[in-house]
Amino acid sequence: MFSIKQPNHIVIGNGSAHNFQYPKNSLLITSKGAKSRGWIEYLDLDKNVTIYDQVENNPSMDTVKKILKEFSNSNFSCIIGLGGGSCLDVAKYLGYELKKNKILIPTTFGSGSEVTRISVLKINGKKKSFHNDDLIANVAIEDVYFLKNTPREIFNNSVIDSCAQATEAYDSKNSNPYTKFLCKLAFEKLEFGILNNDSESIVLGSLYCGLGFGNASTTLGHALSYVYSNEGYSHGHALAFTTLIAHKFNDSIFYKRFENIVKKLKFKKISLNLDLYQASEIILKDRKHLDNNPKPVTKKDIMKLLDGLK
Repeated sequence: MFSIKQPNHIVIGNGSAHNFQYPKNSLLITSKGAKSRGWIEYLDLDKNVTIYDQVENNPSMDTVKKILKEFSNSNFSCIIGLGGGSCLDVAKYLGYELKKNKILIPTTFGSGSEVTRISVLKINGKKKSFHNDDLIANVAIEDVYFLKNTPREIFNNSVIDSCAQATEAYDSKNSNPYTKFLCKLAFEKLEFGILNNDSESIVLGSLYCGLGFGNASTTLGHALSYVYSNEGYSHGHALAFTTLIAHKFNDSIFYKRFENIVKKLKFKKISLNLDLYQASEIILKDRKHLDNNPKPVTKKDIMKLLDGLK
């Protein structure tokens, strides 16, 4: 027996974020670049909407606490999250804390955060993922408009993140027929979109991925990636290599196709400053990912994999 959890309202289509009727007196959570990119104007929000546009990359729980303190005397009707995974994760956690409805609008199409029950925030400088049904959005809006003029580095990091999530979740021991179907379809859409510069395929691939991996789990590739992210590599950049080497270890059916995408996107090699023994100790504690890996993983395996990424 398995259960599926996802938003009860998903809006898809070019122009969908512009045409949606947003509640009055909402709090919009986004990043500094949203205004200059024309995103806020595009949403055509009510004039009474309050905007917080200071979300940083890889946000911390301190950011959430700061927002809660700043608006402690406000009574918003809902929380709107606009941006990449960082903005959406903050918006989700705020909605959870404030017990408000959440409308999530992705702009980078990689994390799938708008349709998952997961929020990733830093605690004492280390990434921590929170899993709770109350983090699920009430509405997710998928609008290809936001892919226009996306900087190449952000695009690459986003799509490889989605590819990693889809393929790891397909292989996960926690997968089921529904998630395997979605994850396989997600990777095929993403692969086609990347190789043929098809934006609509990438948007749909990211959505299918979020619905698939959000109801299964990522595995070894993600467990390996966080020590690199903690040293400043973007999440997607790290996954390009950690998921690749994990797929080889797991004999994944996606190994060669994933490798072709990494080459196509021309990611630079990654390296780790942290001692491999210490890094393996940290990774071995990540049971949320390792317990769902299709093959058992030992500390010796982890050290060998990290050494292979030098």
